[in-house]
Amino acid sequence: MVQEYTVAQVKEQNKQDKVLVLINNDVYDVTSFLNEHPGGEEVLLEQAGKDATEAFEDVGHSSDAREKMKSFKVGTLVASERKPEQPKKSAVDWKETGESSDSSLKSWVIPIALGLVATLIYRLYFMS
Repeated sequence: MVQEYTVAQVKEQNKQDKVLVLINNDVYDVTSFLNEHPGGEEVLLEQAGKDATEAFEDVGHSSDAREKMKSFKVGTLVASERKPEQPKKSAVDWKETGESSDSSLKSWVIPIALGLVATLIYRLYFMS
């Protein structure tokens, strides 16, 4: 059975030797992850005892990070205090944006062509 917490319990149980955060209505004990967190332990300590959903989603964590966080889940928020889940933002996957490497290359053709034309004009008029 999954342990249920209230927001007050998350704040209350958050001590120096235990760091709890709320993310998308789930409670995570990230105490053992403080020294490993790529963004530094300060980022986690700043969110300790709070709803860190917005901060977590704004960063755009990778699918690996999301998978790893499952191991830190210790419970869930009681139904009466749950908020609608925020959409997950992950690291940018250029293939999902609909752009291929061809269209990315084409986006550079015009600026490069303009640069070459400007260089030729400069050399023809100001260097002769």
